Amino acid sequence: MDETMARHVAEAASALRRILLAESGDLAGLPCPPGAARTAAIDSRAAPSNRPQPAADTRRAPDPLRETRPPVARQPSANPPQHQIAIPQPSPEFPGGLEELASRVRSCTLCSLHESRTNTVFGEGCITTPQVMFVGEGPGADEDLTGRPFVGASGQLLDRMIVAMGLRREDCYIANVVKCRPPHDATPLPNQAGACMPFLRAQISMIKPQFLVALGASAANAITGSQDGVARLRGRIHRYGDIPMVVTYHPAALLRNADYKRPTWTDLQMVMARLRSE
Repeated sequence: MDETMARHVAEAASALRRILLAESGDLAGLPCPPGAARTAAIDSRAAPSNRPQPAADTRRAPDPLRETRPPVARQPSANPPQHQIAIPQPSPEFPGGLEELASRVRSCTLCSLHESRTNTVFGEGCITTPQVMFVGEGPGADEDLTGRPFVGASGQLLDRMIVAMGLRREDCYIANVVKCRPPHDATPLPNQAGACMPFLRAQISMIKPQFLVALGASAANAITGSQDGVARLRGRIHRYGDIPMVVTYHPAALLRNADYKRPTWTDLQMVMARLRSE
């Protein structure tokens, strides 16, 4: 790796760490795509001091952007534990490729989710060996209306996380386990996820991503076959066939609970480290 690339990777890693360790759960502190206005992220987790604290100076407002202790990116383990995922065989055959697969999804009536859908949400992004394929749980209201994955508040957060990783949305592929919105955004039932899994497995097989990221427990359980939660599945590299995969929290969980930002940073750092090594 040349010095310029190494510098860019280090800057991206530092930016992502500040994002995910920020206390705020909104999107204000996240980096914007190149060329757009940027808002500085403030890391309020300052290290405690044993020295007496001076009285507040009301004559001059403190500068909230001044960092007294710059964040230091922690390097992930060079050899994190790995878990091999059993892939059901044989895989479904779609000679017409992704276009045929998408057409089959649009006409699918294998479970009850088709009864209330406005649009199916197949997936989008780079279809020729993308660097990362993100897999979520299922479409929400915005996705059901547009037919596109991750376009609501969670999608905005995911977009900015992708940029902070040094990637672009178009460098990745984004999909969900179920292709139709569950009523009231409920967690997909096992039979609903099971009906869609042949489609997802075919997508992965055709697209051949360099890395898989399962976002949330529903996606992780559907792909790995495990019933464990994210807390037990994250923090290590799984293997989906010959594709490395990590499990981490769904962006919606980060919007609800800022405590998930630190472990999510650790998981994404493993992805970045693996991509750098290839």
